[in-house]
Amino acid sequence: MKRTEGGAAVDPDNHVVRLCVRGMGAEARGEEDEARRLFLRAWEDASDDYEACVAAHYVARHQATPEGTLRWNQECLDRADRVGDERVRGFYTSLYVNMGRAHRELGDIATAHAYFVRAAERVRDLPEGEYGMWNRFAIAEGLRETAGPSAAGDASGCPEGTEPVGESPTGLLSGLLARLCARNELKALGLILPAYLGDLGTEEDRVRLRSALHMVHAARWLPADEQAALGTAIAALAEEDRVSVAG
Repeated sequence: MKRTEGGAAVDPDNHVVRLCVRGMGAEARGEEDEARRLFLRAWEDASDDYEACVAAHYVARHQATPEGTLRWNQECLDRADRVGDERVRGFYTSLYVNMGRAHRELGDIATAHAYFVRAAERVRDLPEGEYGMWNRFAIAEGLRETAGPSAAGDASGCPEGTEPVGESPTGLLSGLLARLCARNELKALGLILPAYLGDLGTEEDRVRLRSALHMVHAARWLPADEQAALGTAIAALAEEDRVSVAG
């Protein structure tokens, strides 16, 4: 047995799986038409809902319109629901991420956010490793981008060395991280980015993020203006968490 992208064990001798593996190879070589042909053939040859679910996932990646992408992602999710056993348990996180992205692309932000929330609820079904981390980053990004206009923030209009008063912690951090990236401040980024990109809003994630920010703040690696901005972000995050607990 070997593992698919979703981390679930599959039969490498399965005909549909073999076609999808060949399709992924074509993708890696930049042969998009061949990849699309192989994935569509996998869909046509699928003999049950499980095989159809696997094939539909890959067909969705090769659609010319957002509507087409949504249609095939919905097909994939519907087929997984019909299977309804352990074979698809590890699929749901990425299925919900894909549905969230499709709805976001079509401008249905509320539905997109709901799917990213569902993905966050299933993240523990994923195996440890790069695939699980990739999904976590995708979920956190989706949650930030669909949480409302204040969630992402916008530090671009601020005078140098200042931050908007009353802005959300996410907005403050996104502006600061952009500045750290521009200066190639690798030590600070190395500590903050994994916690920031993987923050799904859980208490555990917030503890990890606060710890990373405090470590950078205590190290005094940053210029005075960025050090002050970091302190403001830490205070805003603590206040947000306090209000959340009190509420």
